[in-house]
Amino acid sequence: LENNQPLAKGCEWTAPEVEKINELIPGCITLKPTVYLVNCSEKSFITGGNKYLAKIKDWVKSHGGGLVLPFSVQFEEHLADLRKAEDVDGEKALLDQLKGRGSVLPRIIKCGYKQLKLMYYFTAGEKEVRCWTVAQGATAPQAAGVIHTDFEAGFIKLECCSYDDFMEHSNGQKSMANIKAAGKYRQEGKNYIVQDGDICHFLFNKAGGGKGAGGGKKK
Repeated sequence: LENNQPLAKGCEWTAPEVEKINELIPGCITLKPTVYLVNCSEKSFITGGNKYLAKIKDWVKSHGGGLVLPFSVQFEEHLADLRKAEDVDGEKALLDQLKGRGSVLPRIIKCGYKQLKLMYYFTAGEKEVRCWTVAQGATAPQAAGVIHTDFEAGFIKLECCSYDDFMEHSNGQKSMANIKAAGKYRQEGKNYIVQDGDICHFLFNKAGGGKGAGGGKKK
């Protein structure tokens, strides 16, 4: 810290060590991965940068490093206004200036997930499909606990398939029948590590007795 370097740089802290650091330095945030969002004008964003970006990147590199993402609030607001007004020609004219680039918002989200070591899985029912955020490396019970603590406490098993397998074998149908026929629908236990994009259906013991199911099945 005295050398302007974050605690996360070059270290793999254990959970007890992190707990101790937080005890000694309350509110310490330099253990976390860092993403620098550099706001620039719409003009600079369209042209691909300005004279300050290189200096900012050099500063970041000298202070422990991190991911630098240039973006423009002005551009994003302009694009959103055009879409809200359903001005298709105006939107196309604006995006054409980027020569294949577009809004940075999707990349910001993806980079945030990656830097924080997060991922998501899906649950699906008759009424809705939900996306749940969970830490990479989460076991099936831990992933179930994101929906409700009862799901984790009473976890029995997980029925699941990958998103890619569902898209490949479903033939546009909501049913899991084709995925099962292809041998891609699995039953997993408490030690299973949930994968990014898994479509999950959890079975668990209810707190008051009996079995329950959560996450929904596609029927």
